[in-house]
Amino acid sequence: MVRINDNFVKLPASYLFSEIARKVETFTATHSGEPIIRMGIGDVTRPVCPAAIEGMRRAVADEADASSFMGYGPEQGYLFLREKIVEHDYAARGIDIAADEIFVSDGAKSDTGNFGDILSPGCRIAVTDPVYPVYVDTNVMAGRAGNLLPEGLWSDIIYLPCTESNDFVPELPQKTPDVIYLCYPNNPTGTTLTRSQLKVWVDYARSVGALILFDSAYEAYISEPDVPHSIYEIEGAREVAVEFRSFSKTAGFTGVRCGYTVVPKSLTGLDKAGNPVSLNSLWNRRQCTKFNGASYISQRAAEALYTPEGKAQVSKTIQYYMENARMLRQGLAEAGIEARGGINAPYIWIKTPDAMSSWDFFDLLLQKCHVVGTPGVGFGPCGEGYLRLTAFSSHENTAEAVSRIARLSRH
Repeated sequence: MVRINDNFVKLPASYLFSEIARKVETFTATHSGEPIIRMGIGDVTRPVCPAAIEGMRRAVADEADASSFMGYGPEQGYLFLREKIVEHDYAARGIDIAADEIFVSDGAKSDTGNFGDILSPGCRIAVTDPVYPVYVDTNVMAGRAGNLLPEGLWSDIIYLPCTESNDFVPELPQKTPDVIYLCYPNNPTGTTLTRSQLKVWVDYARSVGALILFDSAYEAYISEPDVPHSIYEIEGAREVAVEFRSFSKTAGFTGVRCGYTVVPKSLTGLDKAGNPVSLNSLWNRRQCTKFNGASYISQRAAEALYTPEGKAQVSKTIQYYMENARMLRQGLAEAGIEARGGINAPYIWIKTPDAMSSWDFFDLLLQKCHVVGTPGVGFGPCGEGYLRLTAFSSHENTAEAVSRIARLSRH
């Protein structure tokens, strides 16, 4: 019989969000009453904006006509979209990024997971705790994580605790990593780094020769002026950082699937002989071999987001979700429940009342309030005692969820 990749066997049997879905399905089958309000998995609820829909319609018409039909596209993404990204996401902020440093994909989750393909299996990984599970699980699959310890940590991963005591800002590690995953605005805590705080990490990476994998999927939600939208706003970041972005949470593309990764040409790694190698070239080679590119239709939709109409419509959607975040923060505060986030990100990080465990509070919200959140411990040991809610519901469901949760504090 064929041998398997034993690293997959090391993974916990159930992915966090699959376990949540299982619990909700079981509860729904045995209970009736108030409808369940789902604020756990970070899927959006607002429809794709009209500008993007029109872009897709035009692209579909192109595919229906032999004179405009588009087959296989460039694995890096169509130039029409990459040039829009350069102009609006980077040049507009005074950032020097070229079109051939941008790689369009089907989303940031895929790219953050796949980027390890071009890195040595021996790279030492550092992640924040709590952390988006994909960063850890994909390194387990690649054999970089070691063994799972009883406390829920992996033996070969360097953890950067983000707790109430350090205001959820990670401190520089004691052991030197090769690769550092940073996600800001942060999923799951909803917290951010200021320019000076992010500069500490860029300077550190430059001093030790580490690579930063910077997930900025939620940058469009930033409202405070001292919070950078891109790591490339920090001097020297082009030499140490890859940036991942997504249209999923900004433009409702969770089903359409489109995002992109920036790999500067000045970014290098070392081969086994100690010679510098371009990571841009390696990532390009990887994508050409293992990826056929995002669809023409989804890329035309993404292009339309950069029109004046598209920008206005995306802004309106983000404002809608951030109003939900405001409602959650205000309602929870009035109920005496401590929470963070919801200022520069669509996530609310709730401290569980009465020192309850994350899963106990999840069960309480599900059983008593028919509200689904995400247990903080599912994002790492430092997430114990917390629960994440998303702002991606409707105004009506958000208000109803706040009302139901507030009932807990009155009993």
